[in-house]
Amino acid sequence: MPCLLGLLSLIFPRVVIVGVWLFSDYLPRAYETVHWPVLGFFFLPLTTLAYAFAVNSNGSVTGFYLVVVVIAVLVDLGIIGGGGASSRRRRKKT
Repeated sequence: MPCLLGLLSLIFPRVVIVGVWLFSDYLPRAYETVHWPVLGFFFLPLTTLAYAFAVNSNGSVTGFYLVVVVIAVLVDLGIIGGGGASSRRRRKKT
């Protein structure tokens, strides 16, 4: 089940956030207030899930878990994996 949620979070991170919030206490254990998950839902959903994973698995964001959170931030910002628009632009030019 965790592998399925991990794969779904890459495709539908907001749906996974709502599901995790409704059916478990995973997010409240990682965040002290509701404000950060709500902001994360709208602005950086994959980073919100990665941070919750790091805190629930390790207790802090260090080592490997820091790498996971940084990669999630880069994916959310479109630096990694956001090549759809640029590849369409390249195809139009050729």
